Amino acid sequence: MIGQWMRLNRLFRKGQRAVLVALDECLLGETGRGPVVSPEGISELAEADGIILTSGMLRRCAHGFDYRGAPLAVVRLDWAAPPQTDGYRVPSTAAVVEPAAAQAMGADMVLMSLAMTRTDAEADAAAVAAVARAVGEKLRCGVPLIGEVRPPHAGSMLADALFAQTDAGCRLVAELGADAVISIFTGERFAETAAAVSVPLLAMPQTAAATKLDVLHFAYQAVKAGARGVRVGREITGTANPAALLRALQAVVKDEKDPDAAATEYGVR
Repeated sequence: MIGQWMRLNRLFRKGQRAVLVALDECLLGETGRGPVVSPEGISELAEADGIILTSGMLRRCAHGFDYRGAPLAVVRLDWAAPPQTDGYRVPSTAAVVEPAAAQAMGADMVLMSLAMTRTDAEADAAAVAAVARAVGEKLRCGVPLIGEVRPPHAGSMLADALFAQTDAGCRLVAELGADAVISIFTGERFAETAAAVSVPLLAMPQTAAATKLDVLHFAYQAVKAGARGVRVGREITGTANPAALLRALQAVVKDEKDPDAAATEYGVR
């Protein structure tokens, strides 16, 4: 348990909020939509507190994580396809690496989705069992587990329904033993979830932000609602200058800097 908390505290250094950048689109049913993960791409994200990626890409890009002050390597344990992807009827997940193996590869943390439908009891039971197994495995090797809550069809759900399902998922994954949770941002009511879960809660956008300034405003609203950090993906990696946007995002997340002021200071347009 000591190793687990040591590693978790490195993400939230000195009690600060954290910024995670996700490069794991290929394990989210989004093959071909994200950036090509490369050592050069990792180097542009050096200002991030952690980078979410696959175990194979960690092996390929290890030098991006092997120096003092480098981002933490967060390895995704599962392949997760939401039902709207390729016509799947219900969310589908499959383990692709075990926590101990990920740790041996150099992972500082691991991440796994809780794929709940609230309509298919058999699928939901399997999803809960998968997270519970991962929790048991991470306890044995001392690596922190981040649980991810991303309700299927989130983009088409009414606000109250999205909050109810997201809130329930966050509470469940925390009670199953996750050390931190990443959840879709649900607006002002996100604060209710942040207050209810017993572990740090990070926010991710409901949909891809339209502009760079939208990313900064999302982050500002999230931290004001109690988020301990944010998880972003193509919002950062799909820009011409990801390093500048990441520096502005860090100022908003860690210092609650005004988004417009941060954009001006770091040349984000």
